[in-house]
Amino acid sequence: MLRQGLHQKMLQKLSPQQIQLMKLLQLPTVALEQRIKEEMEINPALEEGEENNEDDLKDEIDEDDDGLYEDGKEKDGESVDDDFALGDYMNEDEGYSYKEHSNNSSPDDERREMPLSQGPGFHDLLLTQLGLQPLDDHHYQVGAYLIGNMDEDGYMRRELAAVIDDLAFAQNITTTEEELTEILKVIQTFDPAGVGARDLQECLLLQLQRKVPKTPHVVMAMRIVQEHMEEFSKKHYDKISRRLGIDDESLKLVIKEITHLNPRPGSSASDSSRNVQDVIPDFLVTNNDGKLDLTLNDRNMPDLRVSGMYANMLQEYSRSKDKPGKEAVTFIKQKIDSAKWFMDALRQRQQTLLLTMEAIMEYQYEYFLEGDEMKLKPMILKDIADRIGLDISTVSRVANSKYVQTQFGTFLLKSFFSESLSTDSGEEVSTREVKRILSDVIAAEDKKKPVTDDSLTKILKDKGYNIARRTVAKYREQLDIPVARLRKEL
Repeated sequence: MLRQGLHQKMLQKLSPQQIQLMKLLQLPTVALEQRIKEEMEINPALEEGEENNEDDLKDEIDEDDDGLYEDGKEKDGESVDDDFALGDYMNEDEGYSYKEHSNNSSPDDERREMPLSQGPGFHDLLLTQLGLQPLDDHHYQVGAYLIGNMDEDGYMRRELAAVIDDLAFAQNITTTEEELTEILKVIQTFDPAGVGARDLQECLLLQLQRKVPKTPHVVMAMRIVQEHMEEFSKKHYDKISRRLGIDDESLKLVIKEITHLNPRPGSSASDSSRNVQDVIPDFLVTNNDGKLDLTLNDRNMPDLRVSGMYANMLQEYSRSKDKPGKEAVTFIKQKIDSAKWFMDALRQRQQTLLLTMEAIMEYQYEYFLEGDEMKLKPMILKDIADRIGLDISTVSRVANSKYVQTQFGTFLLKSFFSESLSTDSGEEVSTREVKRILSDVIAAEDKKKPVTDDSLTKILKDKGYNIARRTVAKYREQLDIPVARLRKEL
C-alpha cells in the first residue's frame, strides 16, 4: 500500500571540486606528474608556463579594442552577456599558481628522466621456445593456448578437461586430454625449469630431473619430493629420516638441494619484463643542527596557467550575438573554469600535504631527530586528524601512498602509524617496538628448536609487555614470519 509522508534527513554531498581534490590527494609524486599531463591533454585551456600577472592580462584584453572594456561591457553601456562578466575570468586578484614553495630550480636546470627497461614477458618467452619446436599448426595452436592459460608463477592450474572445452568453443579446435598432456610435456622442457607444472610437487620434480650430474643427494631429493612431499612441507624431518634410513647430516644436504629450487619459475622470467623504478619521496625532512626542516618534493611539478590564447578567444566570441558564438563562449568558460579548479585543487593538495606532514613530524619529532625506533610514539590517524582539523579519511589518503626521505632512509608515511600498548609500569609504547623485539628474538633463535608463540609471549611478559598469545601470533604474521614448526632447520 502506497503512503505519503514527510521525512527529514541530512545528506552530505561532495562537489566536483572536492572529489577532484580527494583524488589528487591520494596520488604520489610520480602519479601526480602523469595526472597533470593527462589534464593538460584533455583541457586545452590549461598550459605549462609562468603564471599570468595582472599587467600581462591587461595587455591581452586591450581595453580600447573594438569598444570592449575588460569588465565585459561595451562602451555604449550594453551588456554583452547578462550572466557573464569577462573580468571574472581575466582579472582575478589571486594568482593561478598552486605553488606554495619555490622548487629551487631554473629553466636552465637539466632535468633528467630515468629510463625504464622492459624485456619480453614470461608468456612471450615460452611462445618463442614453442616456435622452435617441430610442431604442425594444430599442435602449435594447442600449445600456445596452454601457455596462455598459465599463471604468472608458471603453473598450469586449470583442469585439462576445461581447456578442451575452451578450445572447442572459442578456437574451434578439437583435441583430447592425451594430446594436451603430450604437448604439456613438451612445454615442461622449456626454460626456466619447472614451467608447465600443475602443482608444487611436479614443479620441484621437473627441476630436480634436470640436475646434472645425478648425485646421490639429488636422487634422494627426487624420492622425498615424490614419496614424502607432505612430510617435507610440514618439516617433519624425523619421520623422513626414519622412513628413508638416513642420518641428519645427509638429510640436511638433501633438503639444501630442494630448498635451492625455485617454487615460482615463472616469476624469474616475468621479473625481467616488469618496469623497475625507484621510490620517489614526496617529502624531504632534514636535520639542521637539531632543527627539522620539511620540504615538499615538487621539483618536477610544472607551473600551470590559463592559456592566453583561450583568454583571447573568450574575448572575441563574447562579442558575438548569434547562437554559435554563445555556444563557443559557454565552451571556453567551461574549459577555463576547469583549468582554474584543477590548479586550485593542486594548491589545496600541496597545503594539505604540508599540513599533514608537519603534524606527523612534530608528533614524532624525537624519532626524526635520531632515527631510533624506540623513540616512535603510538600514533593513529585520529591523532593527526585532530591536530590539523581535517577528517580521518583525508589523513588516510595522504599517509597510504606518500613517502618521506630522512637521513635514516625513505619510509612510507603509513609505517609511522601504530597502536599503543601499556607496559607493566603504565608507559604507553608503540606496537612497532614490540614487533622489533619479536623480530630480534626470532632472528637470534636456535633454528633447530625455534621459539614458539607461547615462548614469545613469555619473553615479552618478562620484558614488561603484557600481551596475549593471539596478539603475538598476529604481530608475527604481520611481520611475515611463519610459525615455529616451519622455521625449523636441521
